[in-house]
Amino acid sequence: MRVLVAEDDPALRDVIARGLEEADYVVDAVSDGEEALYYLGVYEYGLAVVDWRMPKMSGVELVAELRKKGNPLPVLLLTARDLPADRIEGLDAGADDYLVKPFDFGELLARLRALRRRPSPLRAGSLSFGGLLIDPSSGEAELDGEPLRLTRTERRVLEVLIDRSPAVVSRSLIATQAWQEEAEAVGSNTIEVHIAHLRSKLASSRLRIETLRGEGYRIVVGPEP
Repeated sequence: MRVLVAEDDPALRDVIARGLEEADYVVDAVSDGEEALYYLGVYEYGLAVVDWRMPKMSGVELVAELRKKGNPLPVLLLTARDLPADRIEGLDAGADDYLVKPFDFGELLARLRALRRRPSPLRAGSLSFGGLLIDPSSGEAELDGEPLRLTRTERRVLEVLIDRSPAVVSRSLIATQAWQEEAEAVGSNTIEVHIAHLRSKLASSRLRIETLRGEGYRIVVGPEP
């Protein structure tokens, strides 16, 4: 899953970004609200971690702009402001959660996991599809009740395919959700190689990853193999 981090403190921004990458997220990190809004118009994100006090556009203003446009992206606000009136302002603007600085990074991860579990237009409940179960929190996967070994990237590719099934997912969207440097994946056969590996690992199941030439890929449930 791709996550946007908007934080004007460079040291804290770097800590959050590195920590999220170690937790298996693909991360873009920016320093102000206007830059965050630009990135939100370019990429599709699963979560956003946004600082309240930022130059050019505050976190609350950014969230309000997203909601005005009908964007349901789950947003966690970071702030040193902990008065009830401040919390109310942030939540009323459209933030989904609120974390006060300084915070424990483990709690940040737990709150993001909780936001991921909430039903959304792209994900209703847990990630399950045709006998495949993926726990986004632990990264563990099962296929027809048996453990399924997946690399981090393979799991990310499956997540984006399942999230959008039965729609066709373009190569560019797969790249932005599964790779930190998406241009490297789009400009090579990297995606095709990972799709081939996944097909091999799913061969004993009813799941099929179809290629639609010139459009992308989709995952479907077929007849018993």
